[in-house]
Amino acid sequence: MSRSGTPAIEARSKGAGTSGRIVSLALAGLMTGTAAVTLVSVSAGQANAQNFFQRLFAPKDNRVQQVQPRETPDLDRIVEETYVSAPKYYTYKPDQPKLVSLAELSELKTAAVTPAVSEPAAAEGTGAAAGTGPDGLSPVIEAPAIETPVVITPFDEARPALKGMQITVLPEVGEALLAYYREHPGFIWVQDGRLSVKAGFARRVLASADEYGLEPSDYLVKLPDLSGLEGDARDAALMNFEMHLTAAVLTYMLDAERGRVDPDRISGYHDLPRHKPDLVADLQGVATSGDVTAALESHQPQSGHFKAMKAELGKLRAQDVAEDRIVIEPGTFLKPDKSSPEMKNIVAAIRKSGSPALLAEHQAVLEAYAGEELYSPDLVALVKGFQKENGLTPDGIVGKNSIKAMVGVTNEDKISKLVLAMERSRWLPDQLGERKVFINQPAFTATYTEPGKDPLTMRVVVGKKSNQTNFFYDKIQVVEYNPYWGVPYSIIVNEMLPKLAKDPSYLDRTGYEVTSASGTPMSSASVNWAAVARKKASVNVRQLPGNSNALGELKILFPNKHHIYMHDTPSKSLFNRDDRAYSHGCIRLQDPRAMAAAVLGKTKDYVGGRISQGQNQQEKVTGDIPVYISYFTAWPQEDGTIGYYSDVYDRDRYLIKAIDATEAARNS
Repeated sequence: MSRSGTPAIEARSKGAGTSGRIVSLALAGLMTGTAAVTLVSVSAGQANAQNFFQRLFAPKDNRVQQVQPRETPDLDRIVEETYVSAPKYYTYKPDQPKLVSLAELSELKTAAVTPAVSEPAAAEGTGAAAGTGPDGLSPVIEAPAIETPVVITPFDEARPALKGMQITVLPEVGEALLAYYREHPGFIWVQDGRLSVKAGFARRVLASADEYGLEPSDYLVKLPDLSGLEGDARDAALMNFEMHLTAAVLTYMLDAERGRVDPDRISGYHDLPRHKPDLVADLQGVATSGDVTAALESHQPQSGHFKAMKAELGKLRAQDVAEDRIVIEPGTFLKPDKSSPEMKNIVAAIRKSGSPALLAEHQAVLEAYAGEELYSPDLVALVKGFQKENGLTPDGIVGKNSIKAMVGVTNEDKISKLVLAMERSRWLPDQLGERKVFINQPAFTATYTEPGKDPLTMRVVVGKKSNQTNFFYDKIQVVEYNPYWGVPYSIIVNEMLPKLAKDPSYLDRTGYEVTSASGTPMSSASVNWAAVARKKASVNVRQLPGNSNALGELKILFPNKHHIYMHDTPSKSLFNRDDRAYSHGCIRLQDPRAMAAAVLGKTKDYVGGRISQGQNQQEKVTGDIPVYISYFTAWPQEDGTIGYYSDVYDRDRYLIKAIDATEAARNS
């Protein structure tokens, strides 16, 4: 390196005296971007100036120059130091209620006095006739000042009670409450000196908030004891009730529209903008409505999926949750022709939860079974039938997923999953769109819907637990055929650098292309990977299109900061598994051609034709097609029933913690 920090190539001539001669050439502009620099030793036979400059300034082509591998003896240590960590789960910090003074609402705003209007008196004659003054002008008659009468309302009479009144509410609720009563100084919930009928309907809606997956105690407002109260004391009690019920209504509408939890405070895997309701307008709508119940409930999500979950929640709560439950020993793993004491529980579970069609088909086997421990061929056929109707791989092996389907989920578990799903639903737009792609990670499915057509649903592979897929939504923009795979920095550092430490030519040999930040091709052996790991240098690594490309034959892009997209994969066997969390975070599609054809509005044959051209090409997706990379452990299925899924990333547990923290903050 030169003193200025510019890379230099040095050539030393051995036959030029004891000190030799050093030719030092600055390479600024020759090595662009952050490409690695290799110091080249030049032999005595090469050291003449003509040959040296010919080599240095000879016309370049785009071929990667083959050089000796760099020695990076400390790369293993650097890799450990620069390991790129995955996003983290946070200790949830809930919205904190604050104490709000209502004193500013205690001041009565009187009406302004209309100024007097001076008018000349009308003359009865003409010219200098009677009615004129000494100067010949008409006299000015002063009209009396007009004062708009001030109507003192019952709210105004009770205003003094607000001077020392304080209320503990969420910041948004406090701001909306003050703003509303500044503009609309009047009672909503009090009429003729007593609680109005409207107040009764509002309290009834708030008390039934659990029907929508909310906590009724968050909106509880006690009735005032008005017995024996007169004058100022009665006014104060009524005003106190008015303000607390309004605060409860505002809180209810806020929770209904955006949820109680801010998802982005749960973890770095959540990327969901929080809704910002216009609470003042919302309250005005309730205050002027002739049907308070409908007005309040209209702020709950109105989508079909939310209504289906609400109906299921009500049905489950009405059922007897204390029903007997069959237990299969955790950890049971049973293959055909083996024996297990759990065989009797497996058969009992299928008897209880199998469909009528399945039980009828295997009626003879079920009637003949007498508690044997041997997993016989007839019982294998029974299990395979059960697996098939539950969307599992019908391999006859009884493992954790088959057991989960057999014993089912308790009503209590289902209720918990539904409440969490209803909370998560509030993080999304209420209406998801007519054309859309909905990916549910716990279900390992992607579904494209469009009006007038049957849904297109397929299996997907999502991120491993160590490389979790984010929860966000975006819009589909491009289908790319025969794609390159641009390797993310995290994979370069975490997975490729350990291999490069042992074999600097690893990327050159395995079908990857390495370029400098400016796009100059270079050998992987020539890169200063230690500088790349420390972010002191930058290179681009991508895998060329082809049969071995990690993205397969196409990808579907919705550009986002998480670098997540849908794509094909050479690893087709993974789609046969029940648990399909194996990717680095992107969504691998079981039938990528069908999905590409759907979003493009083309046919699979058209997509196949573009792929067969063998060229890396992109095609823009027209229309507005949102894609939801979601996470729901309970969600409506195409047949109208609710599907319940395993919490593959333990996110239910973190959401429960966030809700508990929110309740603790509100009740403190």
